[in-house]
Amino acid sequence: MSAYLFAYGTLQPGLAPPDVALLVARLMPIGEGLARGVLYDLGRYASAIFDNASAFTIAGTVFQLPEDPEVLNALDVYEEFDPAAPESSPYQRILCPVELAAGGTLQCWVYAWKGDPAKAAIIPGGSFRNRRVGAVSE
Repeated sequence: MSAYLFAYGTLQPGLAPPDVALLVARLMPIGEGLARGVLYDLGRYASAIFDNASAFTIAGTVFQLPEDPEVLNALDVYEEFDPAAPESSPYQRILCPVELAAGGTLQCWVYAWKGDPAKAAIIPGGSFRNRRVGAVSE
């Protein structure tokens, strides 16, 4: 059974920093998608709080993960998620429904931020690629 990842920040095509670019190159892009929640600007990267009841959306890229479990392990390291100690990780990896731009919905792994949203700016439009810090958007 295939597993999917929804990337909303630096793991998207063309945005990966050199230290993770080879890993991202191993992911197979499925297409653009939207998840419910709010995207925050933390400077060099974005963080998201997912909420299926949110009126706001987060834009990103859906990838099919390779069968190699080491890929997901390496992504966990990059995203600072420790499955052995999730309570002490700044992010948690959870499954979230993502609406594909081409139609349909996939359950995707996402890295959900556990930080304080009051300490970060919201990215209007929910797109890290098109970020303009300031106001909330739909």
